[in-house]
Amino acid sequence: MEKGTVKDITLFSNELQEEMEILIYIPANYTPLYKYNLLIASDGKDYFQLGGIARLADQLIEDYEIEDLIIVGVPYKDVQDRRRKYIPKGDQNIAYLRFLAHELIPYIDQEYSTIQLGSSRGVIGDSMAATASLLAAFKYPNIFSKVILQSPYVDEFVLKAVEESNVQDKISIYHIVGTGEEKVLTTDKKIKDFLTPNRHLHELLVNKGYDTFFEEFDGNHSWKFWKPDLKRALIKNFS
Repeated sequence: MEKGTVKDITLFSNELQEEMEILIYIPANYTPLYKYNLLIASDGKDYFQLGGIARLADQLIEDYEIEDLIIVGVPYKDVQDRRRKYIPKGDQNIAYLRFLAHELIPYIDQEYSTIQLGSSRGVIGDSMAATASLLAAFKYPNIFSKVILQSPYVDEFVLKAVEESNVQDKISIYHIVGTGEEKVLTTDKKIKDFLTPNRHLHELLVNKGYDTFFEEFDGNHSWKFWKPDLKRALIKNFS
């Protein structure tokens, strides 16, 4: 199997006023003569290291199970940084979403041969990173049309964003959560129920008329369960 390459670069964000580390997976068959789909992963380093997303993409592209795909990972610096950027109450959340849409996407489109249509771009995340991905698609539905949510962090702000959203015709949502996620130990050492709010989120998405795939898997809030789900998630969104 031919292996794609993963580049590690830094990009200065005017929105966030900081250097952002970026991981870019380029498939083995990359040529500027073709146009490529794009997937942006918040919790980027986790998707590459714990999720093995680059090797999975190599396999799926080689087996013609997904279309040609460039994957861009945006890592977080630490636990505080993650909260500040990914959840609605975070003081950098709006700036982070603007960074994704107005700085990262133009950079990737300029440097690589991408399709440059919302319908060919996706966002993916686990837990809080899934929350950021959903909010990015709601805010910029013409830029991101495919949303992959693995056990998203859902609070009243997220449910309100869904309630107020009106982009059903522009985005599709792939959404999973574990039946063992009733008691999740969060990074701020609190026990939180992820399952019930995720069920509410799903109901709301269905009621609002979103094109959504939803499944409750038999497992908890961890990469042990998110990693094996990635194959189906990529195939459903980029086949």
